[in-house]
Amino acid sequence: MNIAIYIYDDAEVLDFSGPFEVFSTAKRLADNNWQVFFVAEHAGPIIARAGFSVNPHYSFADHPAIDLLIVVGGIHTHELEKPAVINWIRETAGAASKVASVCTGAFLLAKAGLLDGLTVTTHWEDQADLAAMFPSLNVIANKRWLSQGKLTTSGGISAGIDMSLALVAELISPAHAELTAKQMEYQWHKNA
Repeated sequence: MNIAIYIYDDAEVLDFSGPFEVFSTAKRLADNNWQVFFVAEHAGPIIARAGFSVNPHYSFADHPAIDLLIVVGGIHTHELEKPAVINWIRETAGAASKVASVCTGAFLLAKAGLLDGLTVTTHWEDQADLAAMFPSLNVIANKRWLSQGKLTTSGGISAGIDMSLALVAELISPAHAELTAKQMEYQWHKNA
């Protein structure tokens, strides 16, 4: 299984590093064949929030097939204005078996037309803006994550860790998700 996390300049650090830690820890503990990697639009370093530099493993031009796509949040407004990014998200999500967003990554999924008519969530501070910008969505508060079909959205920052553990529970088992959280010394909020 190939698990790709889409990153970009000004992405929120824990939005991508939290899920990366969950899935890479779950892989190590299961000794399975998961590949967990970062994808960016172009090769070269990404400068995330607060100047955190990270090197993507792949670009749009050279990544392998993606089974689970995770789109993270941060200062996402420039990403919404990039047709190449929105088209890549739409096409990649169409071929993936699961698609998830952390925080304001939901804006990118919505712009790609992937959330129309669904009940979704995002960071509490951005829920009103998401609902106003995409009126076909049912944006709700007080949920750390929500799943509908192959799509999952989560609240901000640490909620992405909880969502990722829920996906591990679904993809491997609840017991393995518990073991992953224990290994990370993380108190998993199991109830969405």
